[in-house]
Amino acid sequence: MKERILVVEDEAIVLLDLKNRLNTLGYVIVGSTSYGDEAIRKAEETRPDVVLMDIGLKGKVDGIEAADRIRKLLNIPIIYLTANSDFTTLQRAKVTEPFGYILKPFDERELRTTIEMALYKHALDIKLNETRRWMETTLNSIGDAVITTDVGGRITFVNPAAEA
Repeated sequence: MKERILVVEDEAIVLLDLKNRLNTLGYVIVGSTSYGDEAIRKAEETRPDVVLMDIGLKGKVDGIEAADRIRKLLNIPIIYLTANSDFTTLQRAKVTEPFGYILKPFDERELRTTIEMALYKHALDIKLNETRRWMETTLNSIGDAVITTDVGGRITFVNPAAEA
């Protein structure tokens, strides 16, 4: 299956180059835009496997805000592809939990590696969350009291039987 990518980039030349590189690497581009609010709409419509997001975009919504909203609404991995590497921007970007941060200019190897690692890590996160939900459901349905603690002895989980 070819991975589907939404590209959010405000520089036309960079966008064209990026699309060509992604096509060469075998990815399918499901859409592109230069605006953060439009990126959110396109992500909802196309449900890409990953979003490549520039930080400086046209319009009122920048790439960091758009990425945060896409992640929270759709759980789609975001990879920043930007020239912004200043401390303040990096701190803002970190809290959106991106799956990668590529600085321009970039090469195809770096682009492919970051995309593949993001897709792999995202798949693992989904599997881990499913396992966590299964485990919690199982522990909550057990009739015996179950209490778990961390290495410091602090309680991390109490099932309903233990609460009673």
